[in-house]
Amino acid sequence: MAQPGTLRVAVVGTGRMGADHVRRIQQVTSGARVTAVVDVDAERAKAVAAGVAGCTPYTDPAAAMAADDVDAVLIASPGPAHEAALLTAFAHDLPVLCEKPLTPDAASALRVLEAEQSLGRRRVQVGFMRRYDAEYLKLKALLDSGQLGRPLLLHHRHRNVASPPGWRSEMLVNDSVVHEMDVTRWLLGHEITAVTVLRPTPSANAPDGMQDPQFVVFETDGGAVVDVEIFVNCGFGYQVQAEAVCERGTARIGDGHAMVTNMAGRWGGTIAQDYLDRFADAYDREVQAWVDATRRGEVTGPGAWDGYAAAAVSEAGVRALDQGGRVEVELVERPPLYR
Repeated sequence: MAQPGTLRVAVVGTGRMGADHVRRIQQVTSGARVTAVVDVDAERAKAVAAGVAGCTPYTDPAAAMAADDVDAVLIASPGPAHEAALLTAFAHDLPVLCEKPLTPDAASALRVLEAEQSLGRRRVQVGFMRRYDAEYLKLKALLDSGQLGRPLLLHHRHRNVASPPGWRSEMLVNDSVVHEMDVTRWLLGHEITAVTVLRPTPSANAPDGMQDPQFVVFETDGGAVVDVEIFVNCGFGYQVQAEAVCERGTARIGDGHAMVTNMAGRWGGTIAQDYLDRFADAYDREVQAWVDATRRGEVTGPGAWDGYAAAAVSEAGVRALDQGGRVEVELVERPPLYR
């Protein structure tokens, strides 16, 4: 929507993430308001809508997107529902902020990519919120400046207090390490070409049958080697850290030492307990950037190509986890729209 005015947003999916985005748009974001919410659970949709003046609840995304008071869509429903919602948004020529994953697999992500290409312009921003985190932005700016020389290695650590109920080993790759896949591509400006997954002895705190932790290694087309420690049942907190090792120096983020206390014979600080705490500011920046760009008639940030690439790397990672060894990533040629 290029003309000035408040962006009227339909939020599809009102679970934890969707409800938090409704709150964010209403209370934090400028230039937008929520006019529709969608959920297959009609009562949940009604409950969320009841807290927002002028908001209509729906159970069908298509009905919400066809409404006269909807200018844009934020998709926060489960991944398997994303493709249908995205294609419906394209049919109405609505700009979309789609939470990751774009879709759960590379084949469906490619279909979305091709559908967006047929429009001749970008419509989708994918919700890889780390690109909007203050620390990651500083690291990206430093690497782009060339002060440290060429990146050689990139080390990631990604730890959660406990895995959600029902999680399986492959979800550590698809739902957690996918963030490192995207942020690696963004920080380095490289595509990931191969994935290897090493399997340490599982922690006693991991649910039965879950391979946790995992040690994931990426190779890139720029010659860098990247490793990810993913440990989703560490028990003590939520930690996301990264260290770039370059030709003339190193840079590390995520130590979480904004404030250190000294008291009662101890020193230390606090550790975030979940992603909404650690990345609250990043989510705020991400949604505001989407609203601002949409009101200008633009689409910025990570797009459908990034969502497709992450899906393809995830598939290679799951094969590496299941089969062992090194698995190459299969990508189609990058279309001109995304160069």
